[in-house]
Amino acid sequence: MLNLDSTGDWFDDARRVPSPNFDTRPSECGIDLIVVHGISLPPGEFGGPHIEHLFCNRLDAYAHDCFRAIADLRVSAHLLIRRDGSLVQFVALSDRAWHAGESRFGDRVGCNDFSIGIEMEGTDCTPYEAAQYEGLGDVCRTLMYRWPAITGDRIVGHSDVAPHRKTDPGPAFDWRRLKNLLAAPHPAARADTTEFGRFR
Repeated sequence: MLNLDSTGDWFDDARRVPSPNFDTRPSECGIDLIVVHGISLPPGEFGGPHIEHLFCNRLDAYAHDCFRAIADLRVSAHLLIRRDGSLVQFVALSDRAWHAGESRFGDRVGCNDFSIGIEMEGTDCTPYEAAQYEGLGDVCRTLMYRWPAITGDRIVGHSDVAPHRKTDPGPAFDWRRLKNLLAAPHPAARADTTEFGRFR
């Protein structure tokens, strides 16, 4: 079980690395979608600081040839799940992170407005780690409890909301495995508690 702080916006279990790349969601937009991404910097390399540097506008354009094209991007996600399952949070959940870009879900465009973006450290064709699936399952179940409008069919890939631009999290991502993890009820749902204390 993962814990949210008293605001309901930050995971106690996550290392906080605040990103400046966010803004306020439109007042009429509730949160009812999770977008799963895949990322590695440099591509295919894991464990370095570069993802965090990108999301915090500190990526050194000269640290790797491929960074020159992306160093000036202003992007973020709410969460990153590392290969070992550890959780990093960049943006408060109620704020709008800049992760989906030009996107559509159903008849709505601009998925950043109503979604939470979760990055999985990996590549389209590299199997994700068991610890990452466990972490993602825990995160998603907590978010589904926090925002009941998020249901299993509203957890999608970046490729689903931006199919002409993006391919992540890719064919290596096991959606059935995630679905099985989501079948377990969130432990907090058994408690009769109030306000955000129910996440503790």
